[in-house]
Amino acid sequence: MFVLALDREKRPCRVRSSNAGQCLFSGIASEEQTEKVLRELRRPAFFSGWGVRTIAEGESRYNPMSYHNGSIWPHDNALIAWGLTRHRNKELALEILNGLFEAATFVDLSRLPELFCGFERRRGKAPTEYPVACSPQAWAAGSVFMLMQACLGLTVRAAESRIYFYYPALPPALERISLRNVPVGAARIDLDIVRQDHTVAIEPKRQSGPVQIVLVA
Repeated sequence: MFVLALDREKRPCRVRSSNAGQCLFSGIASEEQTEKVLRELRRPAFFSGWGVRTIAEGESRYNPMSYHNGSIWPHDNALIAWGLTRHRNKELALEILNGLFEAATFVDLSRLPELFCGFERRRGKAPTEYPVACSPQAWAAGSVFMLMQACLGLTVRAAESRIYFYYPALPPALERISLRNVPVGAARIDLDIVRQDHTVAIEPKRQSGPVQIVLVA
């Protein structure tokens, strides 16, 4: 069991928070624990349609307009998803990427803000802005790359001159992505990645130096 904090009597505080998802990022969660965390974070109490809330709806401190108690942070979501980089179950990572991708379409220049409110997603409506959020913000912008890495299972091992793709997948909103000038030690490679049902096709393009692509599916 993961707990957010201890009370003054050293008893676990029984509050459901997104912090448990970062146990996937840190690698301390067992396979059984990982599956339990994934099931919980995909429930409507946590997942608003745009991303995972910091505190689940229904908790006593839950407030979708609170800075830490119910809002949605892109970088928090990216850390959770990154923990699934080498995991077979990509469903949560795909839902997060898709939600934030579509949230960005409502934002000026498609640049994600520090956070936004955790209200439930409504058809045709933008996510509710957090009034004093930094926008844009560097760690929110960087979350895009972590989310993509998680969904593709992308792992570069320069010493082996290899790029690994662990159970790669793309959400319905993304048919194709292109990676250019990817460094693998002293080598460089361009890749096109195309969605195909529940997996992807990886198409090597320009390449300089030895690079081996390993697909784990």
